[in-house]
Amino acid sequence: MRGILLLVIKIAVSIALLVLALRKVDFSDVAARIDLVTLWWLIFALAAVLLQIFFGALRWREIAQLCGAPLTIWHAFRLNMIAAFFNQALPSSVGGDAMRVWFVGRGGAGWRAAGYSVLIDRAIGLAVLAVLIAGSLPWSLRLIADPHGRVALLLVDVAAIAGGIGFLVLGFLPWRWLTRWQIIRHVRACSQIAGRLVTSRVHGPSLVILSLLVNVLNAVVAWAVIRSIGADASFAQLFLLIPPVMLVTTIPVSIAGWGLREATMALAFAYAALRPEDGVGASLLFGIVNFLAGGLGGVVWIVSSKLADPDDSAVDEAGEVPSRVR
Repeated sequence: MRGILLLVIKIAVSIALLVLALRKVDFSDVAARIDLVTLWWLIFALAAVLLQIFFGALRWREIAQLCGAPLTIWHAFRLNMIAAFFNQALPSSVGGDAMRVWFVGRGGAGWRAAGYSVLIDRAIGLAVLAVLIAGSLPWSLRLIADPHGRVALLLVDVAAIAGGIGFLVLGFLPWRWLTRWQIIRHVRACSQIAGRLVTSRVHGPSLVILSLLVNVLNAVVAWAVIRSIGADASFAQLFLLIPPVMLVTTIPVSIAGWGLREATMALAFAYAALRPEDGVGASLLFGIVNFLAGGLGGVVWIVSSKLADPDDSAVDEAGEVPSRVR
């Protein structure tokens, strides 16, 4: 009953935010801009999404291997493609993460290793996104003249940075009583692994670079869909605006980010003195391109004959950190 209620709430939130955002769109104006060139820009955007999924697979593969769930590059990419499908098909923006855990866990690596690898992958990606937003603040605050927009940007980034720091600090707290609660014990173990990974001279740089590439490609996709409708927004502007939008979209209050992404994009464009309707139009196309990528992931899922074959487990029953992470 509770799950059904949450689903209904998410659907209602998505619909309400979409209605509010779409009120700003002049569809006749958008239709007038669509031509053959639009199709090529959208194909380019789709290719960028697939490349983003591939870079994400490289990052997850490195983390999963150190968690005791070894994956080949092709296996990790295939599972990330399937996850992209479930991100669109399930009533949550993290539905794909749950399916990655399911596929790897049932393949022999163990549910603990599978779950830890996916949670750490998600945490590192969000942490790097928050740092990217913080690092670009001098230029973002110059772009956003609206005082409310500046406050909103600062609040979003402070909350993300605080969450990332809190997650990493949890793993180094000496209080043994934290392990009394099972969920805290698992999160603490993930925190310890993530802390060792990001500070590792071997793995830290590659994980950060791959995470940055994933986030830069979000801006590339947004730039491509903006170009497809002939809207007036430069890549530099989108590079500053898209990361905060993506961070807000990760909040699981809507269906696959629909509605929340459009409303946030409209606000971001308005704060940057750009046309909010262009932001909504670009966001809709952004969602459609990701939906198409998810559709390709669905095809991959259908034709896949073997989804997981890792062996070995990363963490023992007590939630200890694997010694191989150095």
